[in-house]
Amino acid sequence: MNGKAIGVFDSGIGGLTVYAAIKERLPGEKIIYLGDTARLPYGSKSAETIVAFSQRNAEFLMSRQVKIIVVACNSSSSYAIGHLREVLDIPVIGVIEPGAEAAVARRGRKIGIIGTSATIASGAYERAIAARSGDVGIVSRDCPLFVPLVEEGWLDHPVTRMVIEEYLLPLRRQGIDTLVLGCTHYPLLKSLIREVLGEGIALIDSAQTTAIRVADILTEAGWLASSPAPGEDEFYATDFPERFRRVGEIFLRRQLTAVGLVTI
Repeated sequence: MNGKAIGVFDSGIGGLTVYAAIKERLPGEKIIYLGDTARLPYGSKSAETIVAFSQRNAEFLMSRQVKIIVVACNSSSSYAIGHLREVLDIPVIGVIEPGAEAAVARRGRKIGIIGTSATIASGAYERAIAARSGDVGIVSRDCPLFVPLVEEGWLDHPVTRMVIEEYLLPLRRQGIDTLVLGCTHYPLLKSLIREVLGEGIALIDSAQTTAIRVADILTEAGWLASSPAPGEDEFYATDFPERFRRVGEIFLRRQLTAVGLVTI
């Protein structure tokens, strides 16, 4: 297992924040990333459809002989994790459980959750937090405009600030002391969110918490790469790889030399 890659999939490009967090923590590991850009957004799909799409993504990564699959999509993590763990014989890690654990570990009294409409409607974060702490207050809100603003590259734009204020100031008025960024796009807005909410509210970045979980699992299993993995990381998209490359460079703040097109 040591020489095999880490597999990461998302409905599109947002999971690159998870990729980047894993790469920063485990620079010697090779990572294979799949963005299902032909079928995004998952956030507006039914649970059954999300499970079916997630299964196809996992099958592609399994064909690449990965040693662990990271579901870097909050919608897939909400609906498909249980199914994938049943049908696959390698570890499957989502972004919700690590984020919930980090939020509870702060021992705050009121946790805010923001995400896509599907993630918020699923109640997955609420259940994960409640299972770990029965006496914490939870408030949630879907923020559907954040994703297109990020993919447009408007990370520090007056319009983006106005949208953040519209979505998040009501949560601040409700007295939250912790905010879970429940979509992989949202960490790119962290600086603006911090400016709007102030320093008194802790921001939980599930990309970072997921990377910690991946490192822990590989370390405990003895599956960490014993030497830097040969070859570059691989990126695939199911549609419009050129757009994936262009927007991906916004996420990673570096050039992406090649994005492969796959049909699954």
